[in-house]
Amino acid sequence: MKTLVIVIHPDPENSVVNKRWVEELKKYPEKYTLHDLHSLYPDEHIDIKEEQRLLEAHDQIIFQFPFYWFNCPPLFKKWLDVVLTHGWAYGTGSTYKLTGKKIALSISVGINEEDYHASGRYKYTLEQLTAPFEITFGYIKADYRPPFAFYGTEHQATTERIEKSAAAYISFLEAL
Repeated sequence: MKTLVIVIHPDPENSVVNKRWVEELKKYPEKYTLHDLHSLYPDEHIDIKEEQRLLEAHDQIIFQFPFYWFNCPPLFKKWLDVVLTHGWAYGTGSTYKLTGKKIALSISVGINEEDYHASGRYKYTLEQLTAPFEITFGYIKADYRPPFAFYGTEHQATTERIEKSAAAYISFLEAL
């Protein structure tokens, strides 16, 4: 079954990393279903039933987004709030529709990796900062996996590093 890659980038045309990752994924349409939330919902009126149908139709789900202000884009948070509904994704009498589905984050990070350590500039690892996602997906009984990340998009996004990351991204997805 295909992997659903939900792309949540508010300005994909001016992206360097996420745009390249999408280009790489498009080479394998038999493996990956690309789903760009910002192009589908510019008004942020999310089609909940369609989103749930897509999730049910895939065994692996990747959320691809830029990490800024130590969090996800606002549309992703809204998506989580309206799509993962009580009775569908969790709760008393729920069918827990995402049970066992592999879920991971694919994140472009502006800051360098060494800044995300206990002794680094920001004092926390990316895994610690994304713990709410791990908890959320665990709560709905999905199989959360560690994130894939490209660090240093602000100052170290060389063509060579981005190209390597595109290949590494595909390898990451294949190993899920």
